[in-house]
Amino acid sequence: MSNTIRKISIPVISVLLGVIVGTIIMLVTGYNPAAAYTALWNGAFGEVYFVGEVVRQITPLILAGLAVAFAFRTGLFNIGVEGQLIVGWLAAVWVGVAFDLPKIIHLPLAVLAGAAAGALWAFVPGFLKARFRVHEVIVSIMMNYIALHVSNYLIRNVLTDKADRTENIPASASLRSDFLSSITDYSRLHWGILIALACVLIMWLILEKTVKGYELKAVGFNQNASQYAGMNVNRNIVLSMVISGAFAGLAGTMEGLGTFEYVSNKAGFTGVGFDGIAVALLGANGPLGIVFAAALFGFLKVGALNMPLEAGVPNEMVDIIIALIVFFVAANYMIRIFLEKLSKNKSKKGEK
Repeated sequence: MSNTIRKISIPVISVLLGVIVGTIIMLVTGYNPAAAYTALWNGAFGEVYFVGEVVRQITPLILAGLAVAFAFRTGLFNIGVEGQLIVGWLAAVWVGVAFDLPKIIHLPLAVLAGAAAGALWAFVPGFLKARFRVHEVIVSIMMNYIALHVSNYLIRNVLTDKADRTENIPASASLRSDFLSSITDYSRLHWGILIALACVLIMWLILEKTVKGYELKAVGFNQNASQYAGMNVNRNIVLSMVISGAFAGLAGTMEGLGTFEYVSNKAGFTGVGFDGIAVALLGANGPLGIVFAAALFGFLKVGALNMPLEAGVPNEMVDIIIALIVFFVAANYMIRIFLEKLSKNKSKKGEK
């Protein structure tokens, strides 16, 4: 069996196993799986409005998945995507409400501010990893909490006068589209999906078509060999985290300038950054795979909202299915052995 087929087979089998085990759990706990999956489908594709919401949900998931995958492809595990997303959201809305500019300047400036904030937040664990060999997982996960509480403080004491949320950004800084909203029955779909897809292309171009991308991947495979070959390992570690953080900051920007158009004093994390880890895993850290994984997760998360209403099944059941899918992806060693044995058996039969 070729590597390409194996790479495609493992995520597909993981999804199927997740759905099968989820079905068994529903049967054991007394729910009707057929009604649950019908409600799930109707909640995602039953109306044009829901389709718009699915695509809207896919947008930040793609960017969060790219953030995790880019770092992982270069040998780093950026588990701080959630924090980078939060500061990107804050920075984008801050620029949105603080300036009065023409849209052709205001919107790009706000988008770039969100990307820059995420990149700056990721620079810290990247620098500490490169300079002092402090593990990026520890630093980045701790910076999630710093991002949450610092942003809450700034919202209440700088952007507003003790209020829980900012005012809405003006139209000149908004990604909202009357056209997209009207064709999806006034959903919150916005132009951010085009930015997300452009970032998919950017990641592919960087990693597959540039010398710097080759260096980043080489450092991820073997730092000692890369250094021996004359590559600046420390600089590439920092650059990898900065690019990863920029993708994460853009994920927050999509929420701040597109979905909500404000930033609030958050009681907790958004969860999108952590979902990005699952999206990257299911998408095998490849740009195209991430698009399909984000589409699946967007479908599940939006469709799940209809399950309690139509089938009486708690929407947490979808979270269980997602967790099972991630579990089977993480345990792909077992699936690989099964596929290899299947391939060997077929070849033996062919010889006979």
